[in-house]
Amino acid sequence: MEVDKFLNSKPLFYKKIDYLRMPRAFSYVKDKIKLNPVIHIVGTNGKGSTGRFLAHTLLKRGFKVGHYTSPHILKFNERIWINGEDISDEKLEEAHQKLKKYLPSKLLDELSYFEYTTLLAALSFEGLDFVIMEAGLGGEFDATNVFDKKISLITTIDHDHQDFLGNSISEIASTKLKSIDKEAIIGKQIHNIENVKCKMENVGKIFYYYKDFFDYEEIKKLKNNFKFASFLFDNYLLAMSFLKKEGIKFDINDIDDLTLKGRFEEIEEDLWIDVGHNPLAAKAIVNNLEKKVNLVYNTYKDKNYKEILKILKPKINKLYLIDVKNPRIEDKENIKKVANSLGIEVEEFSEIKKPMLVFGSFSVVEEFLKEYYASKNI
Repeated sequence: MEVDKFLNSKPLFYKKIDYLRMPRAFSYVKDKIKLNPVIHIVGTNGKGSTGRFLAHTLLKRGFKVGHYTSPHILKFNERIWINGEDISDEKLEEAHQKLKKYLPSKLLDELSYFEYTTLLAALSFEGLDFVIMEAGLGGEFDATNVFDKKISLITTIDHDHQDFLGNSISEIASTKLKSIDKEAIIGKQIHNIENVKCKMENVGKIFYYYKDFFDYEEIKKLKNNFKFASFLFDNYLLAMSFLKKEGIKFDINDIDDLTLKGRFEEIEEDLWIDVGHNPLAAKAIVNNLEKKVNLVYNTYKDKNYKEILKILKPKINKLYLIDVKNPRIEDKENIKKVANSLGIEVEEFSEIKKPMLVFGSFSVVEEFLKEYYASKNI
């Protein structure tokens, strides 16, 4: 497909971002995209699972739903989910051809990978009852922030992408909360963001707290019947708080047939994959692992992998470094030095030795799954 070649020509990462480029591109297409106001999901961790819990439940309740998430694990189409299925190659190509007509060629070339794919998703979601869009790494200047919003759902905010978002929680929270149009539901937080929230309220933003939509007994009953890892439960509650606000009924059984790819997913007995890549995700994993595991790992240079490995250490038998082809990936020798300084034994990954956890990023999980599926002729 032409869209594949076009996307592959764009770099996935930029050291500097032109924050005016996406609004400029959107000005060319906003009158051509018939899109309902979006449910905007912003935060550091939990955006993907929150969005999918919400999208899947709305679909079960009879609505037409689109969910834009990122990044993908194996195939780009995973990013654009429409009524229970990843977008088809044909529909993706159709959206690409439309964008080529709408946008000046110079701007087409200048748009980043994420900016362009966000517009592809918007075109693909025309005519749906609900559109759920996850911000990328930011909020205020994120590509997804150009759309009119029905509401913002704020997942846990923590340190990540400091080069772009700032070094303090206050700076990071400000960037994320400034994306709110009118109102937002705040999900579980581990840091105090009250000062930032108050500043937003002073300019007319309305905030709700996710647990205020439920009573104690209701939360207890939902938790007892929740089949996913416990650290995902607050994301589920955040998603369902939107349905509560809208007066849309739901049932915990609505997600019985849902699979959350790469979210502490046990792909076979004693073999888990998780796309987490920061200390917050590592803490969640440690709290949910009931036994020690062999860790398949690699990481981007900008991640605090010393802190991550320090958190994971109590549950690591041995660390196995997997090769990842990505310009952002850290030199394995540097990771080995850090692991050794923490008293963690390190080897090169060559085969599955269960119990085993694959963790580090979408790229790490992708590389592992390619080898895994090839070994099983899938």
